[in-house]
Amino acid sequence: MSSGSNLRSEDQFLCSICLDVFTDPVSTPCGHNFCKACITHYWEENERCQCPVCKKVFKMRPEVEVNTFIREMVAQFRHEAQQEASSRSSAAKPGEVPCDVCTGTKLKALKSCLVCLLSYCQTHLEPHLTTPGLKKHQLMEPVKNLEDRMCLQHDKPLELFCRTDQTCVCLVCPVLDHKNHKFVPLREESEGKKAELKKTEAEVQKMIQSRRVKIQEIKESVKISKDAADREKAEGVQVFTALKEAAERGLEELIKEIQDKQKTAEKQAEDFIKDLEQEISELMKRSSEVKQLSQSEDHLHLLQSFSSLKAAPPTKNWTEIRVHPPSYEGTVVRAAAQLLEKIKKKMKQLMEADLKRVQQYAVDVTLDPDTAHPDLILSDDRKQVKDGDVRKKLPDNPERFSYCANVLGHQSFSSGRFYFEVQVKGKTKWTLGVVRESINRKGKIGLSPQKGFWTVVLRNGNEYEACAGPSVRLHLQPGPEKVGVFVDYEEGLVSFYDVDAAALIYSFTGCSFTEKIYPYFGPCTNDGGKNSAPLIICPVSQDDFNSDESESKPESEPGSDEAP
Repeated sequence: MSSGSNLRSEDQFLCSICLDVFTDPVSTPCGHNFCKACITHYWEENERCQCPVCKKVFKMRPEVEVNTFIREMVAQFRHEAQQEASSRSSAAKPGEVPCDVCTGTKLKALKSCLVCLLSYCQTHLEPHLTTPGLKKHQLMEPVKNLEDRMCLQHDKPLELFCRTDQTCVCLVCPVLDHKNHKFVPLREESEGKKAELKKTEAEVQKMIQSRRVKIQEIKESVKISKDAADREKAEGVQVFTALKEAAERGLEELIKEIQDKQKTAEKQAEDFIKDLEQEISELMKRSSEVKQLSQSEDHLHLLQSFSSLKAAPPTKNWTEIRVHPPSYEGTVVRAAAQLLEKIKKKMKQLMEADLKRVQQYAVDVTLDPDTAHPDLILSDDRKQVKDGDVRKKLPDNPERFSYCANVLGHQSFSSGRFYFEVQVKGKTKWTLGVVRESINRKGKIGLSPQKGFWTVVLRNGNEYEACAGPSVRLHLQPGPEKVGVFVDYEEGLVSFYDVDAAALIYSFTGCSFTEKIYPYFGPCTNDGGKNSAPLIICPVSQDDFNSDESESKPESEPGSDEAP
C-alpha cells in the first residue's frame, strides 16, 4: 500500500509482532510501538517482561495507553491508501477514453463535451453538471479524437447530414457551402443507416450460416472419404494378405517337394550302402576262410572244404546300379505358374468388382447431331453412329466437326463421376473417350490431353493405343467388343474398360478438368465397307447395382433438340 505521492510508507505503521498495520497502537517506556493486543498477549506468554524489539527488561509490566497521535496517523494513512486504491480501480484501461483534465493517473472519462472538445472523469465533469453556463454544453458518450467531430471549415460541431453530398456538416455549412442541398439531423440519418446495417447484418448472418452448413458438408464429405479410404485399405489388406499367404503356401509346398525328392534319393542311397556293406562283410569273412584254408597242412580237410569255398557267394551286379539325383527342372517354374494363376484369378475378381463399382455411375448418353461431321449417320434414337461416305449439306455451326468424322455426346459434365458403355464389335477403326468443351472442331485434331482429348483408339484392326501424348501401345488380345468409359471429374481420372472381360484397358490419371467435358465418339471412315459397323451406345446392365446411386447428373437432358 505504498504511495508514490506520499513520503509516508507502509513500513512506518507496521507492528513488529503481527507485521500488520497498527490496531490501537501503544508505546512502551523504551519508545517502541505495538498493537495493544499484540504486546499484551506477548507479555502474557513470556515469563520475563521485556521489549520484543530492543529486549529491555521491565521489573514490572508497564501500564500502556493508546498513542492517539500514532492512531490518527494510521487512520490518515489508511484513508489515503483507500483513496489511491479507488483511484487505481477507476483509471482508464487500454481501449477506454481517458480524462483530458487529470494530471496524475488518467481516470476513465464518463462524458465528452462537443463544445470544450474535452473528455471528463466523474470529478472533472461536475462543473458541467452544476455551472449554468457549462450546463448548456452538448455532452455525449466519451469518444477519442473529438476534433474529428468538428467542421474543419467553420470550427463547429458536425450536427447535420447532407444527403446530396453524403457527408456530415455543421449548422453553418447549409448556408455557405451546401446551398439547396437536402439535410437531415445526424440522428435521423443514423437511424436509417442502422436499419441498413441490420439488414446487412441479417445478410451476413445468412452468409455465415450458409458457410457453416458448407463446413458441415465438407466435414461430412471428409468423413465419407475417410470411411471409403478405410474400406479400401481394409480390402487392400485382405487381398494382399491372401496373396501373401498364397505365395507363402506355394513356397512351402515347393520347398517340401524338393525336400521330399532329396529325402527319397538319400533313402535309396542309404539302402544301397547298407546292402554293399553287408556284402563286403560276407566277402571279408569268406576271404578269411579262404586264406586260412590255403595255409592248412591237413590235406584231407583242404580237399573236403575246397569245393564249398570255391563256389562264389551270391552277390548283386553293382556295375549298372547308380543313385540318380532327383530332377528339379521346372519345379520352381511350375510353382510360380500356379501362384500366377491364383493371382490372375484374384485379379479377375478384383477387376469385376471394380467394374461393378464404376457401373454404379452410369448415365444416359445420347449423340448431339449439332456436333456431328456431315459424313456421319446418326440413328433416330441417337444411340448409334457410323460413316456414310456421303457428305450431307448441314449448317457449319461452331459446334460441328468439319474435318474429322467425329461427334460429341449431347450431355456435358463439370463435376462428379459418370460412366457409359459403347459397343465396338465388328469395327477395324474407332476412337472413344472424353474431351473438353473448347477443343478445336474445324481442323486437324491432335489427340492428346494437352489439347483436351482423353481417348483410346483402334487402328488397322488390331493396333490399340492410348493417346497420352506420346501414345502408349496397348496389348489387347483379344480386343474388346464393348468398351466402358468412366470419369471422376474431381479426381482427374479417365478409365477405359473391356466390359466383357471385366478388365482395365487404360487409365489417364492426374487430369486437370477446368471446364465442361463431353463424351467423344469417332467411328472413323467406312474403309470400303470393312469398317461399316456402327458405334453403339449400350444400356448398362442393371443387375448388379441401383442406377439411382449415380453421383453425376448430365447438365443437359437428352431429347431437348430435334434431330436434323
